[in-house]
Amino acid sequence: MTVSPAPSSDGEVLLRLNAEYLRASERSDRGWFEEHLAPDFLCSRPDATLLDRAAFLVQVSTPSSLSELEAHDVLVRLVDDVALVHARTTFRDGGRPGRGRYTDVWARRGGRWVAIAAHVTRC
Repeated sequence: MTVSPAPSSDGEVLLRLNAEYLRASERSDRGWFEEHLAPDFLCSRPDATLLDRAAFLVQVSTPSSLSELEAHDVLVRLVDDVALVHARTTFRDGGRPGRGRYTDVWARRGGRWVAIAAHVTRC
């Protein structure tokens, strides 16, 4: 993983949160998402649906078919109290290889980083 152009303590925190987000996605770890998603979180999915926080939590609670989910070429950009995390992914979905790209938007609220948006594409 690469942090650029945000080589700061915030950048390191965001890299850790990014890695945790991926692991939570693989494990269907609703608790992690409940702790780290803002109340106004929205997710644009590869099928063009838009999920609010409640719908996303339902979706992430179902067992995931993803495995070996890895982020590549991670780019963290800080703009005041907002961060954008861009990356490409490789994974297995039901055993079949896949790839994609995502952008997550984080905001510093109450002294901590929370995810406010996600946009996911698959190739």
